[in-house]
Amino acid sequence: MVTEKFNIVNLVNSDGCFDLQFRKDTRHERTNSPTYYRWKAQFVVTSPKNDFKILEKIKNEMDCGEITVSKDQARFSVQKISDIAEVVVPFFRKNLLADKKKKDFELWAKGVEVIQRNKGKSLASWKKNDLCTLIEIHKSSAKYKNRPRAPKWLEMAKAFSKTK
Repeated sequence: MVTEKFNIVNLVNSDGCFDLQFRKDTRHERTNSPTYYRWKAQFVVTSPKNDFKILEKIKNEMDCGEITVSKDQARFSVQKISDIAEVVVPFFRKNLLADKKKKDFELWAKGVEVIQRNKGKSLASWKKNDLCTLIEIHKSSAKYKNRPRAPKWLEMAKAFSKTK
């Protein structure tokens, strides 16, 4: 019996996600529970819980990210922007994805560049152009998603870009 060689690109083409989102985080443990808004990028691959060994292979090959298991699903994700910029983006620039996933990745990679460039800065100090670029990327990438979600805080992101 011939077994197919493990191929991250094929797996990502079917079960991978390049996620870019504008988030609202409330720090309940702090006095007055301050609220923070931020842009976040993540790379995710999911599989049925019993196939989590495949995700371990991805984690080992990329040497970054985390695997979580809940209910019937296993999930590999890379959320550190430096790991995304230094490992994930170069990997998929070298190992090309197919069709819609490739277009989604290219938009996401541009978003990663903007987030990486502004790493450590408060949203208020970002250039207006960077904020507008992320909003446009977020809107444009929806057509490449299998199940696009309605953006929760995108109106707040637009408000940030208008105050500049």
